Amino acid sequence: MSRPLPTQAMRIGFVGLGKLGLPIAMAVEARGYEVVGCDPDPAVARTLQTRTMVHREEGAQPLLDETGIELLSLDEVVRRSDLVFVTIQTPHDPRFEGVTPLPAERRDFDYTRLIAGMRDVAAAVERHGVPRVVVVVSTVLPGTLRRDIVPLLGPLSRLCYNPFFIAMGTAIADFLHPEFVLLGADDEAHTEPLRALYASLGGAPVVATSIENAELIKVLYNTFVSTKIAFANTAMEICHRVPGADVDTVLSALKLGTKRVISDRYLSGGMGDGGACHPRDNIALSHLSRSLGLSFDWFESVMLQRERQTAWLADLVQAHAHGRDVVVLGRSFKPESDIETGSPARLLCHLLEQRGVHVTSWDPQIDPAASRPAGRPFCYFVGTRHEAFRSFGYEPGSVVLDPFRYVPQQPGVDVVPIGVGAS
Repeated sequence: MSRPLPTQAMRIGFVGLGKLGLPIAMAVEARGYEVVGCDPDPAVARTLQTRTMVHREEGAQPLLDETGIELLSLDEVVRRSDLVFVTIQTPHDPRFEGVTPLPAERRDFDYTRLIAGMRDVAAAVERHGVPRVVVVVSTVLPGTLRRDIVPLLGPLSRLCYNPFFIAMGTAIADFLHPEFVLLGADDEAHTEPLRALYASLGGAPVVATSIENAELIKVLYNTFVSTKIAFANTAMEICHRVPGADVDTVLSALKLGTKRVISDRYLSGGMGDGGACHPRDNIALSHLSRSLGLSFDWFESVMLQRERQTAWLADLVQAHAHGRDVVVLGRSFKPESDIETGSPARLLCHLLEQRGVHVTSWDPQIDPAASRPAGRPFCYFVGTRHEAFRSFGYEPGSVVLDPFRYVPQQPGVDVVPIGVGAS
């Protein structure tokens, strides 16, 4: 593998080499750094041994084919690393992932694994007897690191909070070419090795701030994306109900408002927000809003809009089925991915099943081709914007509900572009 030389000969360790940690570790390695890691999950060792990615991640397989990352004990990772990235997940209960209706209860993330992992990391640093910069990447609510992590640290641990702004599926490109780098620390001197690392990776703008500010910036970034999606989907519903209105025309005009609307990303009518971060972050911030006694729980509203807009889509499915079996096309949370976490298509299936509607789902990135429903007219709903559904070969007599407005009209098939009001 041809690698440019880093500007600083730092050695990088990763505690956690899962769906996030491994792609990022390989990206850092590909820029010329020595990288080692540890992870108790045997699936990680299998991935490195077989050189086979479990999940679709753009650009990961060529790096995996040539990686020299060693799996070591935690003590060895600490000993051999100048920077130790901690990419341990902070999961939510499945009820708080956004694939079922919003429960009345709210909960914070589950920090059990992060706390246990950081306790072990801190102890390993003290055993080694040399200061180490320990970089937490995990998503947390503001105040968490101060409350749960700082008390675990010994005098030799230099804590930094450096959450990544990436999307699963494009994690490597997002990490190497970020909009900005966020660094939270009590002592700005602790961020200097991180600044050197990121300068060698491309020199993105750096926001250095307090740990609490960094914690809040991370979750608000994610939930602002949810806000844009919820707003665009509200516009889609209005346009569907107003004769002569077209959501693409309406939102295309709003996208020109670059001074106030900011940018055009996520500003398209379609399915609700999804993935491993955004729904759960909104639910967690709803929990925080209640804990703080805020006057209005904005984050609950975003999730309720997402849920009720999906319920409205379920209404459309029932209104157009007319005795046809219902097939939701796609279960992954975004196009060309096989990850179902937080999928709005799965939420749609759940709501339809709650109403007693028999639903079949099929996703070309997840299911075998032989299992594709076929042989008779169906009521199809495009739940994930996979390119394959544009030329799917819909059975004559079928109706296709398309919230993305990308399936072309075709003879014998009733393609209904959602968000375009009937004149």
